[in-house]
Amino acid sequence: MAAPEEPELSQAQTEKLLQFQDLTGLESMDQCRRTLEQHNWNIEAAVQDRLNEQEGVPSVFNPPPSRPLQVNTADHRVYSYIVSRPQPRGLLGWSYYLIMLPFRFTYYTLLDIFRFALRFIRPDPRGRVTDPVGDVVSFIQSFEEKYGRSHPVFYQGTYSQALNDAKRELRYLLVYLHGDDHQDTDEFCRSTLCTEEVITFLNTQMLFWACSTSKPEGYRVSQALRENTYPFLAMIMLKDRRMTVVGRLEGLIQPEDFINQLTFIMDANQTYLMSERLEREERNQTQVLRQQQDEAYLVSLRADQEKERKKREELEQRRQEEEKVRQSALAEERRRRNLEEEKERKSECLPLEPPADDPESVKIVFKLPNDTRVERRFLFGQSLTVIHDFLFSLKETPEKFQIVTNFPRRVLPCLPTEEQPNPPTLKEAGLSRSEVLFVQDLTDD
Repeated sequence: MAAPEEPELSQAQTEKLLQFQDLTGLESMDQCRRTLEQHNWNIEAAVQDRLNEQEGVPSVFNPPPSRPLQVNTADHRVYSYIVSRPQPRGLLGWSYYLIMLPFRFTYYTLLDIFRFALRFIRPDPRGRVTDPVGDVVSFIQSFEEKYGRSHPVFYQGTYSQALNDAKRELRYLLVYLHGDDHQDTDEFCRSTLCTEEVITFLNTQMLFWACSTSKPEGYRVSQALRENTYPFLAMIMLKDRRMTVVGRLEGLIQPEDFINQLTFIMDANQTYLMSERLEREERNQTQVLRQQQDEAYLVSLRADQEKERKKREELEQRRQEEEKVRQSALAEERRRRNLEEEKERKSECLPLEPPADDPESVKIVFKLPNDTRVERRFLFGQSLTVIHDFLFSLKETPEKFQIVTNFPRRVLPCLPTEEQPNPPTLKEAGLSRSEVLFVQDLTDD
C-alpha cells in the first residue's frame, strides 16, 4: 500500500523551510518540515526549541521525565578551585572554635534532620519551576535592596536563555548560585562581587547569571551543577559543540584571587573558543553560499510562479469577460421578452375604442418619435393612463416615453405619482374632441 503524499507547500512555507535549515544546520528537509509543522510553522519557536534540544533543555514536544537542566559537567578537565575556611589562630581562636564546635555540629545536624523529615511531609516547593524569569528578577531586586545597585550586570532571563545567548555569541557564561543562609555569602557579595575591579572585569569579559537557591529556578540549576559549598560559581562555555562547565570556584574568594582564577580558566580554554569561532565562521560561509543558491532558486521559482499566475489571471479575466457578455445578452433577451409580454398584456387590457358618433368620444392623433402617426378614439371619462397603456402596447413606441401637448406645451400626467396616485381623466386634463399629441422618447434618460 503506497504511503499518502504530503500536501504541497506554499511559497511562504518553502521560504520558512529553507530559512529554518540555514539557522539550525539540519541536513534532512523532512526533519525540518516535521519540526516546523509541530510548531504550526512558527519559525522563531521552532528555532528556539531546536536550540534548547541541542543544549539538553527539554523540547516542548518531547519532554523527558523531570530531568534537570543539561550541561556537560562530567568533563575530567574541569578546573576546580576551592577556598577552605581559615584555621583558628592562637589560643583564643582555638578556644572559641572548640567551644562553638558542639553547638554548630548540633545546629546543622538538627537542621539537616528537620529538612530531611520535612521532605516526607511536604515536597520541596522549589521542585516546581513556574516562573523562572520571575525568580531571577526577584533575586536581583532583593540583592540590590541588600547590597546596593553597584554590582555586575545580572542577566535578566532564565538559565536556559543565558545558555542560548552565550552559545550564540560564543561568550563565557559565569553562573553564581547565591546561598542565602551560608555564613560566607554576605562577605563574598560585599567584599568581592560588588568591588569595582570585579564589576569591570565581569561586565567586559562574559555574561553573568545569578539566582538564589531558595528560588525554584536557582534550585533547579544547583541540582544540575551539583555544588558542594557556597559561594559557588561555574564558568560555562561552548566546547566540542556542547555547553560545558570548564571551571568551578567554591568558597570565600578575595577579589584579586577571583579575577586571577577566572583569567586562568579563560586562558586555558581560549583555544577551544577560537576553534568554535573558526568552525562557526566556516559554517556560516557554507550557509551563506547555500542561502545564495536557495535565493537564486527562489527567484527563479517566483518568476515561474508569477508567469503562471499572470497566465491564470488572463484566462480568468477572459472567462469573466465572456461570461459577462453572455449574461448581458441573456439579461437583454429577458428584458426584451418581458417588454413584449407587458405590451401584449396592456393591449389585451385596453377598453374598446368608442364609435365616432359617440358624443363623449375624443379623437387623438399621436405623433411618434419616428414620425409615425397613430390615430385612436377615447372617452372623456377615461383616465390618461388608458392613453399611456395604448401607446405602450404599440411596437413602434419606445420603452420609456412621455406624452406632451403642443400649444401650450405641457406634459400630461398619465402615470400615478405619490402626489397624484389617480391620474386625471381626459376631460379633467382639458383635452378637446380632437387633439394632436406628441410622444417624446425618454429611453436614453
